[in-house]
Amino acid sequence: MATKEKKGGDAAKGGANKGGGPKPAKSETKKKKGAEVKVARGPHAGAGKPVPAPRLKDYYEKTVRGRLSEQFSLTNPHQIPTMTKIVLNVGAGEAIKQPKFLDNIVEELATITGQQPVRRKAKKSIANYGLREGQEIGASVTLRGARMWEFLDRFVTIALPRVRDFRGVSTKSFDGRGNYSLGVKEQLIFPEINYDSIESTHGMDITFVTTAPGDDLAFALLKELGMPFRGNDKTGARL
Repeated sequence: MATKEKKGGDAAKGGANKGGGPKPAKSETKKKKGAEVKVARGPHAGAGKPVPAPRLKDYYEKTVRGRLSEQFSLTNPHQIPTMTKIVLNVGAGEAIKQPKFLDNIVEELATITGQQPVRRKAKKSIANYGLREGQEIGASVTLRGARMWEFLDRFVTIALPRVRDFRGVSTKSFDGRGNYSLGVKEQLIFPEINYDSIESTHGMDITFVTTAPGDDLAFALLKELGMPFRGNDKTGARL
């Protein structure tokens, strides 16, 4: 009887990993300079490896900084402008009567940016629009670091060329403090959005925040990073 109970216990232990729980990562042994080194295998095998820098950030560090320094005679490296953050904002007036409309916007923003959006609430009540203070009427995402660089790369190389009859973005949307804003009419320009899965189209405002003290430096920075401004006038940012 003791032998049977032992076998049963071993069988139970052996079947523990056959359920829905995650299986432990496998490992294989390699010999390196006379010592045995275990190499992890499985879905988390690359967890400890360094993440490569975004392509556009690497291009900025190696090429754009030098060009801007030469163009504007910047002797101090801290004077060379760079990107600080990118803010995506969607106003959802229809959410007053259709709360699900805002849920779809939040889900789509998360798909586009890879980051959970923040729901925006009304600061005051407006009776004519049926708006109450504290009611959710929009969503926004603020991107920094690697996600900011990756989004900018995808935006200028993939999303903007998908705009119908695209002829470049305006040079007159700088705010005088080195920041640039533009509006997107449809979220369909982003390849992450599936046309068949959306219920309605909506636009969004995108703001590119830089460390540039003025519009001329901000314009040069964004142009070097691939922003397709309309026309070839390099002084357009000052108009």
